[in-house]
Amino acid sequence: MPQYHSITCTSALNQLKRKIPYGWDLNIYRGCSHGCQYCYALSSHDYLSASDFSNEIYVKTNIVEVLEKQLRAPQWKREIINIGGVTDSYQPAEARYRVMPEILKLLIKYKTPAIISTKSDLVLRDYDLIDALSRITYINIAATVTTMDESIRRKTEPRAVKSQSRFDMLKAFRKTNASVGHHLMPIIPYLTDDSDTLSALFEAGKEADVHYVLPGALYLRGKTRPSFFDFIKTEYPEKHEPLQSLYKKGGASKEYKDELYGRLNPLRKSFGLSNSYSKPMKEKLKVYGPSEEQVSFLTP
Repeated sequence: MPQYHSITCTSALNQLKRKIPYGWDLNIYRGCSHGCQYCYALSSHDYLSASDFSNEIYVKTNIVEVLEKQLRAPQWKREIINIGGVTDSYQPAEARYRVMPEILKLLIKYKTPAIISTKSDLVLRDYDLIDALSRITYINIAATVTTMDESIRRKTEPRAVKSQSRFDMLKAFRKTNASVGHHLMPIIPYLTDDSDTLSALFEAGKEADVHYVLPGALYLRGKTRPSFFDFIKTEYPEKHEPLQSLYKKGGASKEYKDELYGRLNPLRKSFGLSNSYSKPMKEKLKVYGPSEEQVSFLTP
């Protein structure tokens, strides 16, 4: 069972070097109990001297107060905030600590746009707040879903909710004014990259009426690499050597990616699904008033 620890923060928003389409990141939690085998954020625990990313969860108990100070500052330009870029803001800890409703109330108060990506349907608890926010500024709700095969999902994402539950959640948010997206990442070579898997995901996305699908192939770096290969060696030993051959570096080879996207893009189009997350963003920000940087990014 996860152990929870309280910490404080001096800043709620982390300014990113790459400022578009969003320039700010907000993470309520350090560590994530979903236990995804491919998690790219494992190294983020290093500075806490904590080793168990999935079971030692740190909660920023003062983040609401700190965030309000930043949002009410005269220099705040109501730029898009990416909520949960490192750890899922709707992981199981959120059911206990209930921080997100207070965050959403601040976004409404200061008319601040945001992106929320999650592997949980707990976000539906805050449906009314997200609906209200969607009526006054841009809000994007996205679900990361990598496979509809629950036997694979239970191994790769052991404590996340079922894939279908995530699509059901997205479909529910289509009744709001939020943009809704499917983050199809990471696509794991030789495990979740076959056309049948992709077709099942696209079919579910079409049924949920998502605005876009954003795919991305697996990338391995830092602590993620040895952790992922240990998992593969245990659960899918026949794929261990092929994957090691493919991942001599952090990313898969150009030849592999060309073949993957050569199949993926025509298949996605056959389901009538867009891969442009900027299109709904452009439409919403045109109404609600984007910053100059956002206009520059979104204007051809």
